[in-house]
Amino acid sequence: MRKSEIFKKVFNLFWVVLFLMVGSVWLWAGGRKMKFYSPAFADKGRIPLKYVMPAAGGQNISPPLKWEGVPEGTKSLVLVCVDIHPIARNWIHWIVINIPPETTEFKEGASLKEIKSPILELENTFGFKGWGGPQPPPGTGEHPYVFKLFALKVSEIKLSQRPSYEEILKAVKPYLIAEAEFTGYFGR
Repeated sequence: MRKSEIFKKVFNLFWVVLFLMVGSVWLWAGGRKMKFYSPAFADKGRIPLKYVMPAAGGQNISPPLKWEGVPEGTKSLVLVCVDIHPIARNWIHWIVINIPPETTEFKEGASLKEIKSPILELENTFGFKGWGGPQPPPGTGEHPYVFKLFALKVSEIKLSQRPSYEEILKAVKPYLIAEAEFTGYFGR
């Protein structure tokens, strides 16, 4: 084998090794994003009727939610569902705090039934604890219900019993490691 061929092979091997090393560091450093979704409806899809409030024709059952790829170092998760429509003005439909990082889902109907301490469900904007499904005013169009999951570097956060969306964002910001979200729509 000639020197030029050996040099070419070593040079190519160097780039392959470098590419693999950079890719590994990227994945280790968070290149794999946290994924958050509902098996009941697609991101940007319509929220099924059974998850909406009775006044809007539903049963107010909390939707199933799943997540994966929680970053290393996460000590708790915070889940929020907020209606960001201009008429709703950041109406909180669900706020769940102090979720252990090994938790990977809430099953359908889990709100106030299967969600136990140390996890806390706080009061939504309706004024009661747990899931409060969509109930947009008729004729206001499709409302976007943004489901957000925050990974935090503390095991618990303190919030008032009925926090505003701004209070929630302010409380999680200093401890935020990662966040993920998806949106469901509902109108009547």
